Amino acid sequence: MSELDVQVPTTFDPFADAKAEDSGAGSKEYVHIRVQQRNGRKSLTTVQGLKKEFSYNKILKDLKKEFCCNGTVVQDPELGQVIQLQGDQRKNVSTFLVQQAGIVKKEQIKIHGF
Repeated sequence: MSELDVQVPTTFDPFADAKAEDSGAGSKEYVHIRVQQRNGRKSLTTVQGLKKEFSYNKILKDLKKEFCCNGTVVQDPELGQVIQLQGDQRKNVSTFLVQQAGIVKKEQIKIHGF
């Protein structure tokens, strides 16, 4: 008998490219904008995931002036500093952070809620 050229199929990982892109730790950190329902029609908008080198108090001051609402910066043990605003300000905050402030890119924002 003659020797046969046998090709053994290797395993193909269709997600190898995605894993390689995500391997850079912190390469794509998201800014999460959420809305939380309080009581009745009252709601609360939270912004988390901004870089630590930004001054949260200055960002909060500009957000409060722009949207005519009250807000605060809360220190969370797991999430770090979180900006809280009164009312449903998700779309307003995302456009403010992308266009006016230029802090983050549109691809880095995740809007959650309802």
